Amino acid sequence: MAELASTGKVRRTRPVDPSVVDGSRYRRGRITPEAPAPSPAALPYGDLSRASEQQIVDLAMRVWPGQPPALAARRHDLRGLLRLLARFDGDTWQQRWDGCGYADGGLPRRGLEPLPHARLINAFRMLISLRVIRPRLAAVNRTHAGGFAQMFRHAQNDPALGAYFTAVADTSANALAKSTALFDIARALAVFGIPLADLTPAGLLAYSWQCRDSGAGLYRSGNRSSFSARLAWAVLAETGHFPPGTPPTINAAGQRGQLTVTELVDQYPIANRDVRQLLIDYLTRRELGMDYSTMRNLARMLAGLFWLKIEHLLPGIAELKIPDHVYEQWREAIRLREDGRERLSVDPILLAVRSFYLDLHTWSASEPDRWARWVAPCPISGRELAGSARRDRKRVERSQERTRSRQPLLPILVAHVEGRLTHHRQLLAAATAAQAGQRFTVEGRDYERVWTDYDQQWKANDPIRARDLATGKIINVRLVEDACFWDWALVEVLRHTGCRIEEALELTQLSIRRYLRPNGETIGLLVVAPSKTERERIIPMSGELFAVIAAIIRRHQDATASVPILPRYDNNERLHTDPMPFLFSRRHGHARQVLGQHQAVAMLARRCRDLSATHPEFGQSRFTPHDFRRLFATDLVNNGLPIHIGAALLGHLDLNTTRGYVAVFDEDLVRHYQTFLANRRALRPVEEYRPATDDEWREFETHFDKRKVELGNCGRPYGTGCAHEHACLRCPMLHVPPDALPRLDVIEADLHDRRARAETEQWLGEIEGIDITLDHLRRKRTQTIRLTAGPTIPISPPHEP
Repeated sequence: MAELASTGKVRRTRPVDPSVVDGSRYRRGRITPEAPAPSPAALPYGDLSRASEQQIVDLAMRVWPGQPPALAARRHDLRGLLRLLARFDGDTWQQRWDGCGYADGGLPRRGLEPLPHARLINAFRMLISLRVIRPRLAAVNRTHAGGFAQMFRHAQNDPALGAYFTAVADTSANALAKSTALFDIARALAVFGIPLADLTPAGLLAYSWQCRDSGAGLYRSGNRSSFSARLAWAVLAETGHFPPGTPPTINAAGQRGQLTVTELVDQYPIANRDVRQLLIDYLTRRELGMDYSTMRNLARMLAGLFWLKIEHLLPGIAELKIPDHVYEQWREAIRLREDGRERLSVDPILLAVRSFYLDLHTWSASEPDRWARWVAPCPISGRELAGSARRDRKRVERSQERTRSRQPLLPILVAHVEGRLTHHRQLLAAATAAQAGQRFTVEGRDYERVWTDYDQQWKANDPIRARDLATGKIINVRLVEDACFWDWALVEVLRHTGCRIEEALELTQLSIRRYLRPNGETIGLLVVAPSKTERERIIPMSGELFAVIAAIIRRHQDATASVPILPRYDNNERLHTDPMPFLFSRRHGHARQVLGQHQAVAMLARRCRDLSATHPEFGQSRFTPHDFRRLFATDLVNNGLPIHIGAALLGHLDLNTTRGYVAVFDEDLVRHYQTFLANRRALRPVEEYRPATDDEWREFETHFDKRKVELGNCGRPYGTGCAHEHACLRCPMLHVPPDALPRLDVIEADLHDRRARAETEQWLGEIEGIDITLDHLRRKRTQTIRLTAGPTIPISPPHEP
């Protein structure tokens, strides 16, 4: 079983590859980073740049009073550093500091005896806090020690800074996140030489980029340093320090959001400025009838895949009339993607270009001054699109073949994510109960509880780490267990709802509704927000889906007492939604954020990669979120659900779309069923389409009472009788509740007695029938036990060692 290893160590001041940082997608954000200018208002004790050694020492004694031994040590440390700086040239302490050679790397660890390095750092922090010198970022980071933020706050005597410290303390973040948020603001104010009132979003973003570029972020992943000041940004935004409309997170501030039409076209270096302006005008006119993702895709096809390639093939072209040989070269060029792979379909590109030419023809009749000069023969003839229906059928066939290849792999994937979650929950429980250095065994694997100075320092975070004795890897057990839970929750929700990935990630606590019947029975409903078709739909929740949703909510309640209200970044529309209690939100670093589509795809890819070691089929047949939607549709229709009801559950406006999703489904059956529905409706009297009366509605509700049988509840639809001659154990519509498990044991024992008698009497037909019934009984029991005692059962909260 593959595991995620993490030491949880803090890594500081490592250099970062500039090419990695410069290529970040956060570079073109809505807020331009801009370091603020130093302000005289930041000097709480006036200008001390030319103060004498004695004046600075006396001031430090007044600002940080204490017992005589502590004051004597502080006085000694401060005098030692000031005398060290006095050896260098300069009229001010700042000039001496800048010229001493330590400004970019902090203070040296050797060569300053008899003053120890730790004592020198303490004196350096006092000079920063008193604003005697203004350090650079690297110096503060390398001389960072616990308590600097509190020392800085005490020296500034700034009410706004005190309010910020209080706001950070009131958050639900862990101790390490709070400490980092305090240090980030103290370091930013010290480096920029400003008070908190002058710290703007642009300034804090500039500070975070400086940390990221220099590798001074407290946490790193590979060659990339993380954004600093994440929690600090969130607190300043929530408390109103930042102006209204400021993005809620520092990552959101670094994202560009929606591009204008001009910016979409200018992503592609079109040489001819007149054609560039034509594309901008054309897309601007088309913009009103499109959402942003569609507009972005149209700009990519017209500007990037069409005209930019035409200019490469025929440099200097200035009109839309394209020579035949250039057009043939372009058709050949678009067959391949940028990575060299063959493009599955070029029809969307051809349709976009043909529509572009035909629109110009049409618009030139009403606005000749604006469009007539660009009218030209369309290079794409109608004959080239004549085979689109055949190509669509081939696309559907590829989709159905993909579904057929993944259908037998789905149980393996489900068992894998459930097994990982169960294993790591047991590991978390065992590691929590173990003492430091104690060895324990989970499912035949030996582990050792790790407890280092790092764990001791941040024990308020409740770090739980264990070493796998077989591999030597140190596992952050809590983080891995959390990752396993969300892997399992994502797979379960996708396969039980058939939702698109954006619809699944947009599920909130408000999406859960219930219908309470007069007899007290509750029916769970899941409201899916409108997505691709802009149509809201309601999905009745099965027992499995209800258990998964309940486990997700319980996970949030255990962590934060409620489902956190957070904004979500819509990757398609490049916008942040209003804060909502999204179900798929988890902690990322110091803050919580909603799971993104790319993260979901990566999670599934990791699970398939793990399984490929034991099941090579996963190496060629990896799952994507949309595969679960196709499998859901196939399972519904092939198990007898009318296809038009399946289309409603999937949110399809066209029945043919659902038919394209369903694999191994007889097309003739669909056609005959549609004909049957049309004929039956034509024969029905008009009166049957009137609203239901009270008696009819009462009869409908009574139907659910009549479905209750000895072993549970029958799921047959309204208005239908029993199609299996009351052979309930063999019927897939029977749902057995947990309290009926003892009755199953009694029935199984009776079946074994009957089988023994049948063997004695040589009733071979009876033996075969009993074996079939026993097989169905065991399946019912396994399904009920799985829903009752599966991985959705939470473990007790861990205790500190």
